[in-house]
Amino acid sequence: MPGPYPFLLQPAVKDYLWGGRRLNDDFSKRMASDVIAETWECSTHPDGVSVVASGEWMGKPLDEILKAHPEYLGEHANGATELPVLVKLIDADRDLSVQVHPDDEFARSHEGGQNGKTEMWYVMDADPDSRIAYGLHHTIGREDFRAAIGKGTVERYLQMVPARKNDLFFIRPGTIHAIGAGCLIAEIQQSSNLTYRLYDYNRTDRNGNKRPLHIEKGLAVADLNAMPEPRQPMRLLRYSGGTASELLCRCRYFQVSRVLVNTEEKRSEARFRVTPESFEIFLFLNGCGTLSCGDSSLQFFKGDCVFVPAGAPEIQLHARTEFLRISC
Repeated sequence: MPGPYPFLLQPAVKDYLWGGRRLNDDFSKRMASDVIAETWECSTHPDGVSVVASGEWMGKPLDEILKAHPEYLGEHANGATELPVLVKLIDADRDLSVQVHPDDEFARSHEGGQNGKTEMWYVMDADPDSRIAYGLHHTIGREDFRAAIGKGTVERYLQMVPARKNDLFFIRPGTIHAIGAGCLIAEIQQSSNLTYRLYDYNRTDRNGNKRPLHIEKGLAVADLNAMPEPRQPMRLLRYSGGTASELLCRCRYFQVSRVLVNTEEKRSEARFRVTPESFEIFLFLNGCGTLSCGDSSLQFFKGDCVFVPAGAPEIQLHARTEFLRISC
């Protein structure tokens, strides 16, 4: 039986109409589709399950592995067999729709017991004029906002903020939001695919059809109060043994740190321990190297995603790389 060693994942691919080519061109995803909007890098959600891409389980769906080995999720999972988070890469060649997500309470009572959706965006790259919509810049009544949807004037109420490389945005349920064109984003979220689309710029798909809106449910959960402009938090890099790390986000659903490693020149290794409490996910944003664990090792490259079972042996990285380290 294979030990609790890390393994690479192959993502599920989504080709929504606003997607671009960067996930193929810049991250060598080698997917058949020319246009890729999202890759679900680490997921057991039924709408897109990741597949193991290394080791003895190569080719098997991640959800199948976790059902057979729930201990890989860790003690915090309390016996659950489903991954509580979903990790994505998003290439917004065009503006995404204006949307909102429900919280757990609304989702479980109105969507058959599903999870709500809290998410975090880490901007990996952005065009000089890229922006995101983050809440409303002044308070508006529900009927007035409903009227704006009908008139196509929603954009005048959105709080638009610049999106720059290395920016961080935390999106709570109820926050009206939209990723703008030119953004390349890593998204960490609850394992949920519940999105209420409020406005889509009257666009049509390749068949000439408009995408459906979810106005009633969206207005039921949307925060229509004026929202403070998001400020980038103070971030502190901590250095230790060939690595530097900073905490990006900690909430009730996930914790995310950014880690920089440079051990190539010193011919040394950076070492990481994964506790029995939680699995970890390493999402490599750039660089390449070797990840070793016990008597197992694998090569990784920019854009790769690695699942690390809870309680895995000590991990060594010989690499020059930057990655997001995600746990629950």
